[in-house]
Amino acid sequence: MYVPASFAMDDDAVRDLLHHHGAADLVTATPTGLRATMLPFVYEPDVGDQGALLGHVARTNDQWRSDVVGEALVIVRGPDAYVSPTWYPSKAEHGRVVPTWNYLTAHVYGQLAVRDDPRWVETLVRRLTAKHESGMPRPWTVDMAPPAFVAGQLRAIVGVELSISRIEAKAKMSQNRPAADVDGVIAGLEQHGEHAVADAVRDGRGRHGRR
Repeated sequence: MYVPASFAMDDDAVRDLLHHHGAADLVTATPTGLRATMLPFVYEPDVGDQGALLGHVARTNDQWRSDVVGEALVIVRGPDAYVSPTWYPSKAEHGRVVPTWNYLTAHVYGQLAVRDDPRWVETLVRRLTAKHESGMPRPWTVDMAPPAFVAGQLRAIVGVELSISRIEAKAKMSQNRPAADVDGVIAGLEQHGEHAVADAVRDGRGRHGRR
């Protein structure tokens, strides 16, 4: 991934993205071509040298049965949004502005292992559920469903674990714009309801200023 120095993410920002992202794309190269599946992952930082991403796929998904050629890739995304040049005060000054897109992303590479173990998969499902239900007024838990139903659902999925070998991460959040333009971007994003991206632009400005 092309990562200009001004858009590089520090280790803390990368870990935060891996801990708090939603779903991500698992991409594998196989003898018959590329395969991809979007699925949620749990980040486990204490596995191996750089941690691991743990997820699961449907048993009927042939991707987990296919031999992986080389490394697998998980594309993790944070908030993203369109940025209009009309938000830049510099547009009125010289007009040399164009549209762009702000985004957070990490390309996570590593060796993929299949975990076809009911206990491993159940532990993962409970962790994923706890992660994504934590903000609910009345969080749902696996134990709220009938045990026989849960057992059947668990038999229908297979665990996957990506042991991370390297990460290429990028935070493109208007760090290359003048301060007044950054203020304009934040205001424009807020006006259009893109609050998560506006917060990321504020954070990116702070991180860029601390370097």
